[in-house]
Amino acid sequence: MGITVEFQSGAVEYPGLAALVQAIYDSLLVDLKLASLRPHDPVVVYDTPYPWQLLGSGNYAAVFAHPDYPQQVVKVYAPGRPGWQQEVEVYRRLGDHPAFSACFYAAPHFLVLKRLCGVTLYDCLLQGLSIPEPVILDIDNALAFARQRGLFPHDVHGRNVMMWQGQGLVVDISDFLNPEPCHAWDDVKRGYYWLYRPLLLGHSMRIPALVLDQVRALYRCYRACKKLLPGNF
Repeated sequence: MGITVEFQSGAVEYPGLAALVQAIYDSLLVDLKLASLRPHDPVVVYDTPYPWQLLGSGNYAAVFAHPDYPQQVVKVYAPGRPGWQQEVEVYRRLGDHPAFSACFYAAPHFLVLKRLCGVTLYDCLLQGLSIPEPVILDIDNALAFARQRGLFPHDVHGRNVMMWQGQGLVVDISDFLNPEPCHAWDDVKRGYYWLYRPLLLGHSMRIPALVLDQVRALYRCYRACKKLLPGNF
């Protein structure tokens, strides 16, 4: 069955943990139906047992909330998908930091996490919400903290970082054990300082999803071509 880990991240205490874990075993895991059909597509959730709510899904896992426990979420990995043990280790190294979530409990193949509230930077562009520079600096500082803990910030882009009350948050840390160089966040910052701040900051301009998706497609082509160049600069 693997290991079960109960976390105590710094001063974080959660007296309702035992009841929540019991609810996970009694209702969520019993009736939940989810699958990862293709590694590069989001997990498909076929049935979410009441009163659990599906908050979102990534390539390997889906995230759920229970109305009786609004400060926590449960991340459940799809059958056959890797990453659970790696994510447990990332949270162990991170400990307690205001820009990251915290792990209260982990057992194969789910984690109980602190719920982060906010709007992703991608959605800020869609909604015309201003992204002040301190948000970028907060995320920068959080990634530097992760590196000090022996981690490798990876795949940090506009869909997995958030803004909440002027503070920057990092949502997805699942790939932080991957030592392969990743320039995604550097490219986001480059776009922020070269384009967003001089042209869009303070103008409440909404950018259509079609435009953002085209930018993402061009960026992927750029990254793919860059890897083929000598020296892979």
